[in-house]
Amino acid sequence: MSFLILTGIWSCGNNADPSSWSSEKLDKWFEKGEWLNGWKVSPAVETNRRSFAVSYFKNMERWDKAFEFLKNNDRSALEVKRYDIDGDNVYATISEYLTKNEEDARYEAHRKYIDIQYVIKGQEVIGLAPLADKMGTLEEYDPARDIEFLTVKNGMNLKANPGRFFIFFPEDAHCPGMKDGENSTVRKIVVKVKTD
Repeated sequence: MSFLILTGIWSCGNNADPSSWSSEKLDKWFEKGEWLNGWKVSPAVETNRRSFAVSYFKNMERWDKAFEFLKNNDRSALEVKRYDIDGDNVYATISEYLTKNEEDARYEAHRKYIDIQYVIKGQEVIGLAPLADKMGTLEEYDPARDIEFLTVKNGMNLKANPGRFFIFFPEDAHCPGMKDGENSTVRKIVVKVKTD
């Protein structure tokens, strides 16, 4: 007979806390992809797997709703607007825009929400850097909009297209919407998952 003390979703007897998982166990769980709930798009290899696993098991219901929304909706037919999936806990925005030149784009970071960013149509470049590599502030953090703009010292540029999606955590500074070659129109969905 096992005795389990539950705190939130963690239990002492089943090693459910991914912060203590080995890299091999973490990779196996991530690559199995059951957490995608049947959505057939691949996560970017740059995803912080441990941060994602910890957040997923802490707020599984929110993540499941996010991925179910991505799977069950025709993203190319959705109107450009906000969609409440679970009130302020999980919501999505559809946007269309012309990609920017790199010098006109700004790094941003969030504190209350994690972003799932997916380019539905078109392609762009997204910059990514650890928030720890912040050099300066362009705009102070605005709690109402959950955003700050900043400069970083070691950003890397990643190609975003309909073949994969990105997850950005509060420790990730990111710079979306940059052109990939020529300036072009992009249709994108960003699903916001509340952290607490």
